[in-house]
Amino acid sequence: MSTGLKTVDFEVFGHVQKVFFRKCTQEHGKQLGLRGWCQNTPKGTVIGTIQGPPNKVAEMTTWLRDVGSPASQIDKVELKNEHTISDYTYSDFDIVRKKI
Repeated sequence: MSTGLKTVDFEVFGHVQKVFFRKCTQEHGKQLGLRGWCQNTPKGTVIGTIQGPPNKVAEMTTWLRDVGSPASQIDKVELKNEHTISDYTYSDFDIVRKKI
C-alpha cells in the first residue's frame, strides 16, 4: 500500500457511556474498513485505538468528535500516539468489556 496505514489512540469525553457509544463506534469503524478497539473507562470516558488508511482514520476521528451515538453528548476528543504503521496490529474492530 503506497499511502501506508495510520494508527491513533483516542479518548472521548462527555456523556458517552450507557448511550451505545461503543457499539456505534464499532459499527462505524467497521463500515469504514478500520480495525482497532474501544472500551469504557472508570472515569466515564471511552478509549480506543483506530488503525487503517489515513483518510479513513481522519474520517473516523471526525465522527468521534462531531457525531458519536445518537444519545451521546461529546465534550472533547483527545488523540494520542498518531503515527504510520506498516501493518495492522488488530484483526477486527472490537469492543473490550473488561475493566482497566
